[in-house]
Amino acid sequence: MENYIKNFGLLFIAVALFGSCVSSKGVDYKEKKEQEYNVKVENEIDHSDWDKLLKKHVKENGLVDYKGFKADKEKLNAYVSFLSSKKPNENWVFEEQLAYFINVYNANTIKLIVDNYPVKSIKDIDATISPFLKNIITVGDKEFSLADIEKGILQKMNEPRIHFAINCASISCPKLLNEAYTAENVNELMDKAATEFINSDKNEISENNAKVSEIFKWYKKDFLKEAPSIIDYINKFSNTKINSNVELRYKSYDWNLNDID
Repeated sequence: MENYIKNFGLLFIAVALFGSCVSSKGVDYKEKKEQEYNVKVENEIDHSDWDKLLKKHVKENGLVDYKGFKADKEKLNAYVSFLSSKKPNENWVFEEQLAYFINVYNANTIKLIVDNYPVKSIKDIDATISPFLKNIITVGDKEFSLADIEKGILQKMNEPRIHFAINCASISCPKLLNEAYTAENVNELMDKAATEFINSDKNEISENNAKVSEIFKWYKKDFLKEAPSIIDYINKFSNTKINSNVELRYKSYDWNLNDID
């Protein structure tokens, strides 16, 4: 009976997260156009404090030193507050907005873990509501959840590579890069994130076999906006090309914390 209740609770969280009604709550964002990334842009928002924290506390393999972040909690909170004060507006170029919201998601996820550390999984933080649905983020005078930022804004910006750029503090997530996203590097870093994730052990890929992350199932519609099939999308970044007639299978998602310990 106990396992049934637990499994039902996880199912409820999944339904709530992936089927919840989320919105941008009036915060400006732009959708990607075909000509985006074709011109050089200069950064208006300074993400250097976040970059320093990432380089200090995130390993090359993507594992996170949460104890280290906790020791630097004052600096982390200061950066999160800085982001809150920089509400995007229509004058921001697409790349600036995209980098901003990726950093908002990742920095607030780290803060959520640090505020509740030690914890074995992000899903263990609150038994009453999914951590992805809690309003833990402030942008201007509006409160957001992680789901609001992901589904209400980032997904609507029409850039599927965001699914490799944002990190949910779990082993099966695409790794957190130890470099901050900026308007200038966001296109390059998303390519790096996509390539590293698809060619990592988070997927098992060969010419005639493909057992891939559930990310490709959960966000199938996003990837199909840029490729005729999920295999075609994966092959854009994969070192090993999967044959088109291969049936995709999915790996179980590991929600254990991506901690160095």
